[in-house]
Formats: sequence, structure tokens, C-alpha cells
Amino acid sequence: MKIGISLPVREMRNDMTAIRDFAQAAEELGLTHLRVPDQVFRRNSGELHEPMMLLSYIAAVTSNIELVPSVIILPSRQTVLFAKQAAELDVLSGGRVRLGIGVGGSAEEYQALGMDVHSRGRRCTEQMVLLKKLWCGESVGEAGRFDDIPADVFLDPLPVQRPIPMWIGGASVPSEPVKKRIGELADGWFVLCSPEQFSSIQESINSYATAAGRDHSMIETEAGVAVVGPRQHEWQERIQGWEKLGISRICLRTLGGGIDVADHIPTMQKAVAKLPT
Repeated sequence: MKIGISLPVREMRNDMTAIRDFAQAAEELGLTHLRVPDQVFRRNSGELHEPMMLLSYIAAVTSNIELVPSVIILPSRQTVLFAKQAAELDVLSGGRVRLGIGVGGSAEEYQALGMDVHSRGRRCTEQMVLLKKLWCGESVGEAGRFDDIPADVFLDPLPVQRPIPMWIGGASVPSEPVKKRIGELADGWFVLCSPEQFSSIQESINSYATAAGRDHSMIETEAGVAVVGPRQHEWQERIQGWEKLGISRICLRTLGGGIDVADHIPTMQKAVAKLPT
């Protein structure tokens, strides 16, 4: 089981030294990945950097840690432009990108970006198919419902990973269309449900994968565990519980507990030292 951590960007705000130091400390501790959230334009979102830009900075000051924007509100973004941005980040980082994607639900954000919130699920499915083709240098072929991409135009340079892995995040209990999208197209999904709900959701996703001719064992999972806040006394037990359920990855969180910026690295260090073996 791989263990990574969320970057506490809201708490660190514009302190780029703190952000750099946290990312480098996470890498030095052997944590496998670093997650960064996405919000472009939303009421009361708090101070939050654009994740693709921020991860480009982090790519330059780290060497090994996987970079995970999670989750990009994909249907609110232009498909070809995002394909280019993601490919560029993968090149700059030496193939360290794992994309978390979702559809969100902020009508204000969709309106501000000139996209239709009502068709976001259908568009996300089409985008995932197109992105895989674009990242592999394949002809997109015929026009889609939402994007009209010329068949003889390609990305250059292509990403290191072909295609870049895409993981889906959504509600605590994913809707049937989201479970279908995971089963048919995704490399993994971010688990927000309770441990009691996990198995039945996973079984449903597996059935969609099998129906699509995919090996469902290749679809990975990641759950989040806070090491600060109201449940900090049980975080080790929660990790062990998720491991028994077969979770592929865990994402630790030092954010949201009201600790000072200077305390995030020591908190992370103490948590890593106490990880179950």
C-alpha cells in the first residue's frame, strides 16, 4: 500500500517557501505522492492556487514524488488546452503526474468558465476518451458531441506517460454514471465513502469494468486519513482498516486541523514515524 499526503495549500496561502519545504520534506520521508485540490472560481473557496501551475513549481523543486491534482473539474476546462497542460506537466516532472478528475457541481464556476454545468457528466466521459488519444499521439477521428478536434492535428511534445493515468473523484457514494465511468475508463478512484460502504461500491465498479472488457484488478483505490483534528486519535487504526479492505493507497492529511503553518512538517514527520508496519 502506497502512502502519500495532501499539500495544505489553504493554510500555507502564498508562503511559497513553506509549500516548497513541505513538498521536499514529504519526498525525503518517502511518501509516494502529493495531492493538490482544484478550484478556479468559487464563492468562499479560501486561498487556493491553480493546481497545474503550482505543481509545475513543485516539479522543479522535487525529483521523485508523484504529483496529483485532485480533483480537476474536467468538464469546466477546454479539452485540448488541458491535454496540453497535463502533457507539459508530465514532461517537466519526468512522468510523475497522476490526474484526479471530477465533474464538480458549482454552477457559478461553470458559468464563469463558459461551460455548461448540466452536461458535465456526459462531457467528462467524452473528454477522458479524447485525452487518452491525444496523449498517445493518436488521431482523434470523428468529431465528438462536445469537442470538434481535427483528425490530423496532434499534441507535441507528448507526455512521458502515454496515457497519463486518470483517477476519478466524486461524492462519498458515487452515482451509477460515475461508477460506470470509473469501471470503463479510469485507472483508479478516490474513496470518500465509509469502510462499510466500500465493498458494495467496489463490486459495482468491478462489474462495469468486466462488462467493458477490462481487468477490474487494475483499477486502484485511494482513501484519505486525517492525522489532525477530531479523529486524530484513531488514524493508525483507520489505515489498518483500509488496508484490510484492499485499498491501494492512503493519503494523509495534516490540513484542516487548525495547526500553524510551521507545525505541518513536524506533524507529517511524527505521523510517518508512527505508520503501521
